[in-house]
Amino acid sequence: MLTKRLHRLQGFLLLVSRRASNVAKQQYDVIVVGGGHAGTEAAAAAARVGAETLLVTQKIHTIGALSCNPSLGGVGKGQLVKELDALDGLCGRAGDWAGIHFSILNRRKGPAVWGPRAQLDRQRYREFIQSELLGTHRLTVLEGSVEELLVTEPNPEKPGCHRVTGIRLAGGSRSISASSVVLTTGTFLSGSLFVGQTTSPGGRIGDAPSSAGLSHTLREALGLRTGRLRTGTPPRIVKDSVDFSQAELHPPDERPSPFSFLNTHTRCKPEEQLPCHLTLTTPGVERVVRESLHLNCHIQQDTKGPRYCPSIESRVLRFPGRKHQVWLEPEGVTSDLLYPQGLSMTMPPDAQLRLIREIPALHRAEIHTPGYGVQYDFVCPTQLDPSLQVKNTQGLFLAGQINGTTGYEEAAAQGLWAGVSAARSALAMPPVTLSRTESYIGVLIDDLISRGVTEPYRMFTSRAEFRTALRPDNADLRLTLKGFEELGCVSSQRYYETVRVRDSLRDALEALQSIVLSAANWRKKMPDILMSENKFTSLSGQDVLQYNTVSFEMLASAFPDTLSPYMEFSQRLKIEAVYRPHCDLQRKEIERIQKEENMALPQDIDYFSLPVSLSQEVREILDRVRPSTLGAATRLQGITPAAIVHLLNYVRHTGQKETRTHSKYDKNREELHTENASLVKL
Repeated sequence: MLTKRLHRLQGFLLLVSRRASNVAKQQYDVIVVGGGHAGTEAAAAAARVGAETLLVTQKIHTIGALSCNPSLGGVGKGQLVKELDALDGLCGRAGDWAGIHFSILNRRKGPAVWGPRAQLDRQRYREFIQSELLGTHRLTVLEGSVEELLVTEPNPEKPGCHRVTGIRLAGGSRSISASSVVLTTGTFLSGSLFVGQTTSPGGRIGDAPSSAGLSHTLREALGLRTGRLRTGTPPRIVKDSVDFSQAELHPPDERPSPFSFLNTHTRCKPEEQLPCHLTLTTPGVERVVRESLHLNCHIQQDTKGPRYCPSIESRVLRFPGRKHQVWLEPEGVTSDLLYPQGLSMTMPPDAQLRLIREIPALHRAEIHTPGYGVQYDFVCPTQLDPSLQVKNTQGLFLAGQINGTTGYEEAAAQGLWAGVSAARSALAMPPVTLSRTESYIGVLIDDLISRGVTEPYRMFTSRAEFRTALRPDNADLRLTLKGFEELGCVSSQRYYETVRVRDSLRDALEALQSIVLSAANWRKKMPDILMSENKFTSLSGQDVLQYNTVSFEMLASAFPDTLSPYMEFSQRLKIEAVYRPHCDLQRKEIERIQKEENMALPQDIDYFSLPVSLSQEVREILDRVRPSTLGAATRLQGITPAAIVHLLNYVRHTGQKETRTHSKYDKNREELHTENASLVKL
């Protein structure tokens, strides 16, 4: 099932905008500010949990816009998309609807580090997201700009110095109250656009900048530490002006692999997919970069740019004399534009044209829209707790690039989690956690709040200690059940489908285990198995499935009565069999780490007067970040293993002391109760 039939939205959006402006209430459970990837996932997740939610965005028709590259997923990022889908997020199903070129990256490596990826049709993706949001129960969409946050005294029963109670809209004195507010401002927070030596306020070309009052509230009223980051986008090139004969053709996978666990196929048929092309830079590109440096104020700034997706100017200056890859990616089925991945630039438009024409495939290329750079404020994420709530401010949650990340997938993952957390807080539901041992989303959040960022953060599989267990194929089994039973953000339809899959996989693995033959009989039964003649032990079907040359289909052909009912899970069973021994060992390691990692650190600890052996530097780091768990403290830069041991012993000793105190108190209370009961009898 891909989705319900999409609306024709052009005229419909104007109607909805007017209606939303008229019917917006004055009180909501959750208000989400921003309609990008973080904001859309946050708003939808909050509504799924059960909160009355308001999404405020500058333009309704840009909700779900792919502001930069027209793609989704990749190595590390694809894992995030699969996990988002497992928690009933939007972007996986949107990718299946809008995808026009599907591929699995890292095919030569193990399935744990495969990277599901798709090129997208920009218009289709935006339409899908808008249709889903505008049809979501308990969600209102309002077109407008937020002037400032409403800040009051905190609830004394909860930690924090401030409390956010809503927003004030720009252009008037209208205020809207909420128990929780989620900020997903992207690159719009004090954003500036750069082209050559020209600078203008804004977070995306064609859109107005965010209100200065919002930045002022965060810095001055709430006292949050902020920094400055930069990113950029390449020029868009007219497709008909490109000489594809001088570029290397890269076709998609013959069988598209859907992102969503609910989908068995993508909207785009295999034969309808569009190809990508690869070309390389030349010495002429480096020459143009160096000749135009004095006209490029963005590249001269000292703010941090993305190390993993740098501008062509940065790449040339950092690696002189090299050829750099440029991917020519389609922007849609009917689009006449190409996205040159790898050519992000901020030099003047005339220099941009000279540069791209130094590349053979682009020697006659025409630019439709020049590239530009963006600089923007972000909030240092070590000031957040694991729910993505600001530690010193009750009711305020942050998600997306405001936390120092880069990329659609990282923003969407934070948005979903912030939306779930904000809704649960607003509805007085108990808090929940998502560990780095059970998801890439947990890795992302823990990295941000424990280590902070010095440059835009990007997800890679190497960031996860337990990536063999956190595979793309099993995200539903890891997260969907928890999403329904604990978080409340997963539909019953998805939940029951996951239960069916879980039970079927369990039955299939038991069926494989029930097939036991000697090595000699396996060689007779399946002569194509490359099994050593010196092996004499008995092997189960699951053991044999671990061989590279053996597929589940081969086993099902040999044992049709036992295995043929499980053919729909053939690939998942192969992966499960291969990784089962590794995952068993890893599961024990996870359990050991979780015992220590989940040990809570009291938020009112005075680290400077703590009676343990800690250096002044360690005390300052702990006081500044205030990690919520011992596991989070272990990942802080500058925290030594010895400091962790001292902290662990202190927390254990304090906990035992409190237990003894409570036991003594309970015993005294029980004795007093018995004595009073005796007096009543007298």
